[in-house]
Amino acid sequence: MSISIRCLYKRLIRIGFNGVNADVLDRPMSATANITFSRRFSSVSALSLTSKKRHGHKISMVTAYDFPSAVHVARAGIDCLLVGDSAAMVELGFETTQPITLDQMLVHCQSVKRGVQYAGSPTPLLVGDMPFGSYEFEDTDVALRNAYRFVKEAGMDAVKLEGGSVARARTVHKIVEGGVAVMGHVGLTPQAISVIGGFRAQGRTATKARALLDDAMRLQDAGAFAIVLECVPANVAKAITESLEIPTIGIGAGPWTSGQVLVFHDLLGMLSHPHHEQFMPKFCKQYAHVGHAIQDGLTEFKKDVEQGKFPANEFSPYIMSDKEKKAFDALLEKDEQERQRKHEEAAAKLTQADEYEQLHLYGQDSGGSDKKG
Repeated sequence: MSISIRCLYKRLIRIGFNGVNADVLDRPMSATANITFSRRFSSVSALSLTSKKRHGHKISMVTAYDFPSAVHVARAGIDCLLVGDSAAMVELGFETTQPITLDQMLVHCQSVKRGVQYAGSPTPLLVGDMPFGSYEFEDTDVALRNAYRFVKEAGMDAVKLEGGSVARARTVHKIVEGGVAVMGHVGLTPQAISVIGGFRAQGRTATKARALLDDAMRLQDAGAFAIVLECVPANVAKAITESLEIPTIGIGAGPWTSGQVLVFHDLLGMLSHPHHEQFMPKFCKQYAHVGHAIQDGLTEFKKDVEQGKFPANEFSPYIMSDKEKKAFDALLEKDEQERQRKHEEAAAKLTQADEYEQLHLYGQDSGGSDKKG
């Protein structure tokens, strides 16, 4: 085997066609892990994304967080599915992505993994977002251990990190050398909201734009297989994309990136990120208005319940035979008086409690003044 072929072979083994060395998968799982996955390789790999860029084919990526969403994404043939830490905002209701924990992220990743397996379709590349506080340490072994958890416990093919500093590139290099594929992320980096002063577009001055290019180059040199460019001017994203061999995935970064990513809930019109609404109201195209249909459905359900229309007989399929009905009625007759007595006692207690509430004996009356004995 020639030296060049041997080097290529080693690189293929290191990042793998699903982004992870088989040797890594054989290492013991952490004591807290209680879920395992069959290593069914993704139909899309870190290498195939680079090939797509080289041949001029655009890459599609969707951010999703749970089983049903993952099923839909897989069946749509999306290239890459990112389990984003934006789950903190979209699924858990936090104002930023910072509060979500590593263990919470792993639960979302596990759910997504089961979804793509259930879909039975060509499976997208699965990327787990490493949350704030799981990889920033000077000791890069911490980041590597946590990256292994995404692969071994949650079935991810790769992980994503935010930032492109020298220190971050060192971490990326450590994780890649450890056998786990890494996707980078520059531009608006939501985990750094405390530093950048809010959810703001990045790279809007020449100096800052050049710094973003340097960050992206640094991540490529460290071994990242792709880079997310978030909320940067289109011309800046174009310059970065043309300067890199690896693909770029844009979100609010114009049309010239190697691919595009949107959040499942956003593109379907279910709901949107507060920071996108406030600062970038136009970059997310809605391909459906599922949120309106959901609201209409919930309103109709409430109306049918209140009017006694649901459930009708067609939605009450479980019946007893006539013989069992008679036997049941006979059982009810045996203690009918006792049940009636208990019913009256319970009704009296609940009536008294209801009167206390109406009189506001423990708080304010309807006029706002305090009730005092």
